Amino acid sequence: MILGDYLMTAYDRLRRVVWSRQFPLFYEELRVTEPPLARLRDLAGQGDLAEHYGSVAGILADIAADGTAADLIRAGTLLKRLDPVLIKEHHPGTQTVSLAVTGWSTLDGLIAPLTAELARHGWVLEPDVGDFASYRKDLSDTTGRLYTGGFEAVLCVLDAQAVLDRLPGPWTASDVEAAASDFGTELEELTERYLTEGSGRLVLNTIALPRSLTHQVIDHATRCQIGIVWRELNIRLLRLAARSDRIAVIDMEPLMAASGPLSDARMAQYAKMRLSDELLAAYAREVAHLVRAFRGRSRKVLVVDLDNTLWDGILGDDGPDGIAAASTLRGEAFGAFQRVVRQLSSQGVLLAVCSKNDEALVLQTLAEHMDMALRQRDFVRIVANWQSKEANLRLIAQDLDLGLDSFVFVDDSPAECGLVASTLPQVAVVRLDDEPALHVERLLMDDWFATPRLTDEDRRRSESYHTRAARQQLRDAAGSAESYLRDLGVTVAVSRAKEFEAERLSQLTLRTNQFNLTGERLSAAEVTTRCADPEYLVLSVRSADRFGDNGLIGAVFARRRGGALHIDNMLLSCRVFDRGVETAAMVSLLTHARALGRTAVTGTYRATERNRRFADFYPTLGFTRGDSTEAEAEFRHSLDEVPGVPDHLQLTHDFEEPS
Repeated sequence: MILGDYLMTAYDRLRRVVWSRQFPLFYEELRVTEPPLARLRDLAGQGDLAEHYGSVAGILADIAADGTAADLIRAGTLLKRLDPVLIKEHHPGTQTVSLAVTGWSTLDGLIAPLTAELARHGWVLEPDVGDFASYRKDLSDTTGRLYTGGFEAVLCVLDAQAVLDRLPGPWTASDVEAAASDFGTELEELTERYLTEGSGRLVLNTIALPRSLTHQVIDHATRCQIGIVWRELNIRLLRLAARSDRIAVIDMEPLMAASGPLSDARMAQYAKMRLSDELLAAYAREVAHLVRAFRGRSRKVLVVDLDNTLWDGILGDDGPDGIAAASTLRGEAFGAFQRVVRQLSSQGVLLAVCSKNDEALVLQTLAEHMDMALRQRDFVRIVANWQSKEANLRLIAQDLDLGLDSFVFVDDSPAECGLVASTLPQVAVVRLDDEPALHVERLLMDDWFATPRLTDEDRRRSESYHTRAARQQLRDAAGSAESYLRDLGVTVAVSRAKEFEAERLSQLTLRTNQFNLTGERLSAAEVTTRCADPEYLVLSVRSADRFGDNGLIGAVFARRRGGALHIDNMLLSCRVFDRGVETAAMVSLLTHARALGRTAVTGTYRATERNRRFADFYPTLGFTRGDSTEAEAEFRHSLDEVPGVPDHLQLTHDFEEPS
């Protein structure tokens, strides 16, 4: 910590101790209204930070919304001193993130912002920082820490010096080309080695071209040649991500454009810290987003306010003619925001409205106003009334059958944002302000919807939720649940997984939380490996009904265990709950196991935050409970009597090995 921060922390601690004892009421008012970084310092000064770690994420969200990169770094400096063991003693459910860091420069400055960014998601960082300029040695040694440490991810933080150190002196553009080519080839080989011998994910980055390199030459033609060579190197780096979903490449160019300078010349020269604090903070945020995506914590639903969020003005006061999203200079900024929201929707993000407004007037405006880039059809749910936004968000979650932890809420009102943040901490809150030109930047700042890969099912998600409404109308018109299911015309197809389905199957493990019987997460590479292993049986479950094809909505991962077939995990998208799809898939598996002469089918249930609704799924199909604890249970089916397929659906299955 720099001296100024140390003195400020000491002063804050003394001030709060004195005031809390002599003026308790005034102190409590100060505690509530003081800036978020001061609140964090207050907890740290009193030694309560580990005990109150559950409130840290909210404090950090306030810092991220209102503060600077420097404030988050200061917050991370406080948090990185905490012992993860002590945090877990106070909060047993807290998850840790084990990351190894290697590179070609001094990277100690990454730990504070990385600690803060992960803590924003409720996680605790367990870092392992390598020696200076050690990436080559670390990635080459298959017996070393990167390969044996069991890290969730390895961060290989690259900078220009890894290339420049290969140059002779004096040098030419051809020497830069040779050095860049040599570096690129070396990194490709090291990446392949890690994919073959390592177990976690490898995070690389592109390398910003420093002005100090190009301007050592005095002719513009050579500068352009060097620029071409450097960009070709970065293209090679970006293409490494296509080799496997265990490889991620962070593009540093847009980060540097948004965050500030590449480096501080003095720190780069004397401390070998070749990436600035601002750039490391931006990089740390990207890493946190990657970890969130790796863990299946990407958000699915974007819920927006209307007045001064999607359009300029207040509909109830100004009327449709008094609002704008294109026809005025300020309105153009709202129109740009609407187009970005629509772009997110085109990739599977579900859009919903939560607004204090008259519903009929809202629907009329979305249908008729000439400025609107978004129309009623773009939203899967529109809730416009005068109830609290907390209650309406709960209603939307219930209607969509999705957890609130998959929601992002966007509003321009500090009061509404504060209410939602305090009452629904699972919801990510994006706080807009009075400047609509900043709306897009604020919405995209935390990359809430990022996912490792996009599938066809993602792109069709919005349409599937519209057909969900049609199904609900059929349900409401039916005389009974049985009549509704008969009229729905459900079909289920179970088959061995094909190679091209690996991305979608991986995504199901990453993003399915309710019907996910063990919570196991698998990369596409891991799914592919299991599909190719004769000891494993990986099944795809597809479903359709009278309203259309639901696509690949379920999976079963099983393997041989002696004479039995053991189910490691079973997953089903919430879009097809309560239609008997899971029963049909399990009946298909049990029938197949009996046909193969298996002695039994066994399965594991492992409790998570979201899957307790299906804790008794196995017993409903004739499985008996074996060894069990509160967190985990084993089940066994003797195969003496396989249950039948529900009468209302048609089941087909294909267990032939894919060609």
